[in-house]
Amino acid sequence: MNQIKNYATGVLLLFATILLAQEEKIYERDPGHLNESKFRQMYQEFATPNMYRSASGTPGPNYYQQQADYEMDIELDDKNARIYGEETITYHNNAPEALEFLWLQLDQNVRARDSKAPLRNGSGVNVAYTAGSFAKTYLDEGFDGGFNIEFVKDSNGKPLPYTINQTMMRVDLPQALKSGENVSFSVKWWYNIPDHTINRARSGYEYFEKDGNRAYVIAQFFPRMAVYSDVEGWQNHQFWGSGEFALPFGNYDVSITVPADHILDATGELLNRKEVFSKEMMKRYEQAKKSYDKPVLIVTQEEAEAAEKSFSEKKKTWKFRAENVRDYGFATSRKFIWDMQAVKIGSKDVMAVSLYPKEGNPLWEELSTKAVASTLKSYSAHTFDYPYHKAISVHAKNQGMEYPMICWNYGRPNEDGTYSDRTKYGMISVIIHEVGHNFFPMIVNSDERQWGWMDEGLDTFMQYLAEQEFGEKYPEVIAPNEKYPSRRGDPSKIIPYMSGDQSTISPIMSNPENVYKLGPNAYAKPATALNILRETVMGRELFDHAFKTYSQRWMFKHPTPEDFFRTMEDASAVDLDWFWRSWFYTTDYVDIGVKDVKKYVVSDKPGKEMQEYMASRNLTESDFPPLVYLAEQNKDSIGKSMAGKTPSEVSSSLKEFMLDNLTAEERARVKEPKYFYEVTFNKPGGIPMPLIVEYTYSDGSSEEVTYPPEIWRKNDAEVRRVISSQTELVAITVDPRAETADIDVTNNSWPKNEAPSEFNQFKEGIKGD
Repeated sequence: MNQIKNYATGVLLLFATILLAQEEKIYERDPGHLNESKFRQMYQEFATPNMYRSASGTPGPNYYQQQADYEMDIELDDKNARIYGEETITYHNNAPEALEFLWLQLDQNVRARDSKAPLRNGSGVNVAYTAGSFAKTYLDEGFDGGFNIEFVKDSNGKPLPYTINQTMMRVDLPQALKSGENVSFSVKWWYNIPDHTINRARSGYEYFEKDGNRAYVIAQFFPRMAVYSDVEGWQNHQFWGSGEFALPFGNYDVSITVPADHILDATGELLNRKEVFSKEMMKRYEQAKKSYDKPVLIVTQEEAEAAEKSFSEKKKTWKFRAENVRDYGFATSRKFIWDMQAVKIGSKDVMAVSLYPKEGNPLWEELSTKAVASTLKSYSAHTFDYPYHKAISVHAKNQGMEYPMICWNYGRPNEDGTYSDRTKYGMISVIIHEVGHNFFPMIVNSDERQWGWMDEGLDTFMQYLAEQEFGEKYPEVIAPNEKYPSRRGDPSKIIPYMSGDQSTISPIMSNPENVYKLGPNAYAKPATALNILRETVMGRELFDHAFKTYSQRWMFKHPTPEDFFRTMEDASAVDLDWFWRSWFYTTDYVDIGVKDVKKYVVSDKPGKEMQEYMASRNLTESDFPPLVYLAEQNKDSIGKSMAGKTPSEVSSSLKEFMLDNLTAEERARVKEPKYFYEVTFNKPGGIPMPLIVEYTYSDGSSEEVTYPPEIWRKNDAEVRRVISSQTELVAITVDPRAETADIDVTNNSWPKNEAPSEFNQFKEGIKGD
């Protein structure tokens, strides 16, 4: 037994010596370098944890956020397409420091005639224009849609000094607002409402020439408080058009006066329903509150078409109250058809609602409210129960925009009522996306002005899950035997962007105003990254728990990217610094392949490599105990002579040596490998990913092995693995199910799959005919 122990010790020492020898190769000495490993901890990128935000990703013990409450009286002038308003804001300072002034957002000023927004991008001459495009570009004096501020007054009616800087307004306080205090002040204003179908405004009206009516979707329509936080102080970055909004939570009491024949819905609970509803509408509303399987029409198409012709001179005021919301929006028109149904979310009922003109039918009546209801269920299951009492989808041409409890969505059939699959799926998808924004950022209230991906990317990821679940719930809507055709989320869909021109690609962690392609950057890439994280890196169970933890930790609060990243790791025990750094902080891409495969045979004689090693150290075989040698089959004379022999045929004494160290039970399980391969995997791309490999053998069997991403932690360029098998290895495939967004699959196989030339493809096509 002592002899066996000595042999074992000698073998271990030999292998250690060989490994050291491989690393002792003499290199020309290089200068020192920084730690550029993707796996290093993200202390440099992340803000230092503090009493406001903890290292675990939770709000800290001293976390605070401000509150802004609004009382508003709004009137819509339908004849002149103008909106008037007066608001009283009560601002609560919960910050530990006093505030000398307040900042408000005047987003409509981006459409003021003197706006700098149109001047911020370069432009060149087009060689041809349509008449309308030429007139708009060079002849039109421009739409004047900015705010007209009539006054800013304190609670006693005295004027307060204010300064407007483009889309931001500073209100100077007579004395600093101390921590724990609040201040009330009033603003009166008006502006011209834009046609959102012409200048791509986020809100405005669409004019219907055939009947002379407008349908309004109104938002960013009032001076709104900016966010003051422990991270940014005042978030008073200008609104240029792409970077969206950062807003504090508060309570809203809003009265909206419109023509008496208009149908209107808005953020918040309708307080005077009996005053603005007819008796028949009230009866239908009560039915809708109990209808869980299909919508109930509150206003029918026939009634809406009759109202289109009325043009009442009278007015009607709709009164709403909304609690704990970060923004406000409403939609109004005499053209609206209105339907509702109840959705069971947790222990309460939520109303799924749709508003649309006849131009949206039959598509909207069939699918809009169904999509709203499905979205509420899917998002609630993955995050938290939807806390508001309703969610509204409003039909608006070429629109897709979100506000608390209400959103605008495109998807219009042809005039004869027919529609393509593209139109159908586009409508369902935009409704899922915009209703989903109720969760991100209307409740999990990230700073859209700075981090567009935190709402768009997370929402697009959730949209992908909700679309797939919609297809499972309503198979009659989807083509037979197909899954929902999601436009974003599947790894293959992001490859064209990630493999594109690096001069036009920005990291996800970029301000939305500073990227070339906002859709791929803020929507598609983060959504795909999270989908890969869920399906391939973490697994659904760990990911879903961590994602739900983040969502619930930051409900009705202001999270940062670090809060998200830290929570995902805190709730899963998965170190993801390499993932965040690669996917979110760089423009690297995934490219992993098979570089080389060497076949080895077992020998009782040292092969060429071992012989060279022994010669370099004046050693002979007698200096070692019985050993198993591996020799490369195709490049080594020993390897060629021993091809096909098993370890038992090589050395009976060695076999006895090995079996003497095993129990009877272990001996019964021993299988002598007949084939040995050294596989070298390389990584031309900068993103480390799990190395997913399918090995196929000559007997038709296959196995899949997933090596963790940490396999790249010490060598970012290539790694080797030894495969021992009973059966000959005939094929290797990396990423066999295309899970990792690998941009180049030509190096993913061994033997290499040679793509047929275009000419050969053409010839094969002729044969097929």
